[in-house]
Amino acid sequence: MNTFQQFQRTIIKNYLLGSLIAVFGVGSVFIFQTLALRQLELIAMGSIIFLSLVTMFSFEFLVYKNHIRPMKEVYNKEKESIGMDSLLSAYQQAEMFPLLTVKRIMIPHFLGLALPSTALTVIFIKSGFLSFPYFYIFYAWCGAFLVAILHALIEFFLTFKACHRLQKDLIWRSVEHFGVDPSNHSILFISLKQKILAASLFLALFPILLFSLASQIRLSIADPTLLVDYWKWAGILILIIALLAFYGAVLIFKSIEEPVKELVSRFEKVEQGQVVPAVNTYTDEFSHLFSGFNHMIEAINLRDRKNQKLLDQFFAVVAATLDARDPYTAGHSKRVAEYSVLIARQCKWPIDDIDLLKKSALLHDIGKIGIRDDVLLKEGKLTDDEFAQIKRYPVIGEEIVKGVEITEELLPILPGIKHHHERIDGLGYPDRLSGENIPVFGRLIAVADAFDAMTSDRPYRRGMPYEKAFSILKEGKGTQWDQTFVDAFIRGMDAKLKQTEL
Repeated sequence: MNTFQQFQRTIIKNYLLGSLIAVFGVGSVFIFQTLALRQLELIAMGSIIFLSLVTMFSFEFLVYKNHIRPMKEVYNKEKESIGMDSLLSAYQQAEMFPLLTVKRIMIPHFLGLALPSTALTVIFIKSGFLSFPYFYIFYAWCGAFLVAILHALIEFFLTFKACHRLQKDLIWRSVEHFGVDPSNHSILFISLKQKILAASLFLALFPILLFSLASQIRLSIADPTLLVDYWKWAGILILIIALLAFYGAVLIFKSIEEPVKELVSRFEKVEQGQVVPAVNTYTDEFSHLFSGFNHMIEAINLRDRKNQKLLDQFFAVVAATLDARDPYTAGHSKRVAEYSVLIARQCKWPIDDIDLLKKSALLHDIGKIGIRDDVLLKEGKLTDDEFAQIKRYPVIGEEIVKGVEITEELLPILPGIKHHHERIDGLGYPDRLSGENIPVFGRLIAVADAFDAMTSDRPYRRGMPYEKAFSILKEGKGTQWDQTFVDAFIRGMDAKLKQTEL
């Protein structure tokens, strides 16, 4: 049995269940328990109901065949011959099917029962087989209309549930054959608020309306003079019940809407990068949803921490590998990163910016991979051509990092790699930028890089004392290096050295 056959079987089963409850249950009890009928009248009423049901089922079956046709055509064809238009049409029909069911109940079902019943009742009254007055036919229409609404409500919710499996199968077929999800072309939206209000109002009003109608028939049989007072009482009662039902439905909807809105808001924040758990104060099914959301948040945070740790280790390994190429500059990238972080903290930068700066500083010399050893490791004075090659390494470094297709969040590290040899006076390289035109990462890393270069030992000289290096940095403020970052670095190093002495 395929999915469509199961769907049809479920629809028929649901229809029989709804009919049993509404038509044969409520409707039959309303007729036979309200009216005082003689044996001949019982036979007449039974005949009217039987003939009307045959007419109703006939009309309803024709409409049902028309409603089911788009889905049936898809499942009766070979998979290879099904077009995307047919699948989309079938999906949209399945989506609309609960509403089509309501229309089928309220038009061919209701009218197919009410019209022939009316005609047959008039004939039977005229022929003497029934003895009650003609205005009872109006009461019968009112009762039939209420029963039809009850039936339509039951069918709507049962059909809505049954359609989900069929829709999933149609989505799977569409994606498998055409790579298109038909749910993206949805043509129907029924809000939860509408469903709850309609169901709550009707279920609250249905018993009192049916009872009022039955009571009126009983009163008209017993004492017609009591009808006016009765309907005043019934009208006030129905109004109060309607107001209470509406208020209760709104409260029920609000209790569902608020946690749903909160979850939607939380997911939107996750999409924006704000991965924060929710406070779970619910004691119903929403408690499980919020717990599940928080587990998801915890998993995301754990994954991000692991990814961040792996990324940090990757940057550190790359920096160490680069420094290992020249034993005399071992640890240079790591120290430049530490000095850069010290400056940024003195300038009270945000944590996220400091993290990006650290990554940029660790990779600031990665372009040296592209420089030949005989040039990079030369101990003597470089020729003009060799120095021109050296000046290309920041650009090479940027191209290397770009080549690994880093994420958008890591793009800010590139300017620090490319521009840490620019000078404030415009005499640096590679682009001879000056002043504020030099990216901020480049200006900051330039200070840290220069200090470590001055204080580290080389094969041709020993590193200079910190004080002398500080003096050179101060002399170069505003010409070679950014004044703010030089001052911040010296201030931070003074504090660090004093702490070490203690």
